[in-house]
Amino acid sequence: MILALDIGSSSARAALYDEAGTPVPGGGKQIEYRARVTADGGAEHDAARLLDAAAACIDAVLPRASDLAGVGISTFWHGLLGFDGETRPVTPVYMYSDTRSAAAVDDLRRTLDDADIRARTGCPLHTSFWPAKLRWLGQVAPVVRATVARWGSIGELLAHEWLGEGVTSVSMASATGLFDQERRAWDRAMLAAAGVDERQLFPLSDLHQGATLRAPWAARWPALRDARWFPAVGDGAASNIGSGCTDRERIAINVGTSAAARLVTDAPLAAPPWGLWRYRLDARRAVAGGSLSEGGDVYAWCAETLALAEPDAVERALGAAADADHGLTVLPFLAGERSTGWSGRARGAIAGLSLATTPIDILRASLESVALRLAAIYDLLVPLAALGHEVVASGGALMRSGAWAHMIADALGRPLLLSREREASSRGVALLAAAALGRLADFGSTVRVEGLRIESDPRRHERFRALRARQDALYRALVGGTAGPSAAPASLHTPELPG
Repeated sequence: MILALDIGSSSARAALYDEAGTPVPGGGKQIEYRARVTADGGAEHDAARLLDAAAACIDAVLPRASDLAGVGISTFWHGLLGFDGETRPVTPVYMYSDTRSAAAVDDLRRTLDDADIRARTGCPLHTSFWPAKLRWLGQVAPVVRATVARWGSIGELLAHEWLGEGVTSVSMASATGLFDQERRAWDRAMLAAAGVDERQLFPLSDLHQGATLRAPWAARWPALRDARWFPAVGDGAASNIGSGCTDRERIAINVGTSAAARLVTDAPLAAPPWGLWRYRLDARRAVAGGSLSEGGDVYAWCAETLALAEPDAVERALGAAADADHGLTVLPFLAGERSTGWSGRARGAIAGLSLATTPIDILRASLESVALRLAAIYDLLVPLAALGHEVVASGGALMRSGAWAHMIADALGRPLLLSREREASSRGVALLAAAALGRLADFGSTVRVEGLRIESDPRRHERFRALRARQDALYRALVGGTAGPSAAPASLHTPELPG
């Protein structure tokens, strides 16, 4: 068996798989948690809370385990955590959706060439990435920053706590904005811009380099004493593998707490088109795509704020309103914008409200707005994909709402294969661990999955084209620039909006 551990932005999960990626019945445990958010754009997790949740998930599944050969780990990309000299956390985990470093992005753009940086690191200058966060912390919390001996993520904390040595995988490093992907080393210019030294980061490691459990954890988990633990990989990369999107033949769309569209490729490195990023699965394979800070959290926000009915009733109402003209235009940036405009100051907006507007209208328009943003990312990914590629959709949010999956198909104007795999990231790291152990010879064919085909309605696609034009017009009016495939840094076009 393989133990898969997935540390997500809203929950930790542990699950047992065989070496072919088949889940063990009853071998899963999930513990939910919520980030602390603040009115000024903060989004933080307590590192100890995440560590405890991960350990409790492992405790829960081990009674179902036998003959454990390896442990694969996925964690959310971009999370920044400061450690003291004893490798103990001394800061919160600053999340990808924390936008308080927007002014630091402006500072970096005044002195650095964004296009050159994207070509080297695969990451634009943005609040999601470490350079802006580190610069911001140096400005607003110099005393806190001075106490930090090393910078890493929750993956390094798990590795140090359980294995005795923290390492940063190539996959996790590639999404920091500090990593030169061609050289496969920390980028000296970006380290200087962020004000950190390479010695303040953890050693780099690839996914085949495993370690074993240390005391006292080996006594707590004797079934894992001889298993090989592999470095944490970015959850987005793992999700692609788990949903069968392992090459240019398939584009993956995932809607969980946040949302993304991604493509795995071993083609030569190239600067990602503006609007997209390029990270790595491992030293050989890249992952190109775009991410939204919004996904299932938009649905959850609407359900709570609008006091919606129980989910089945809401789903029926969404289906019944599929062709209704609600007259609304929504920017879904409740946690700021990433792809495709990369504005650290963009915020959510709803235009077109009237006395006739209903809560279902607002929910449907909000879900459609996320589908439109995914369509904009998809348009940028198409030239990188193979002709005749498939689009595979996954994620808990789409499992719970078939109506939303149909919206995405209609926004893209092409069919979706809705994967039946509920935990794509967990399955992905299980398969990666099996491959690293030499137990998975034909990686590409093994991970193929089937699902429900959702067709795109041509008439509704035309409606979504009109909605997209309205959304782009609202974006230009409130944020500046364009939110579509020709997007450019919005903060270069307009000053910060009041409030």
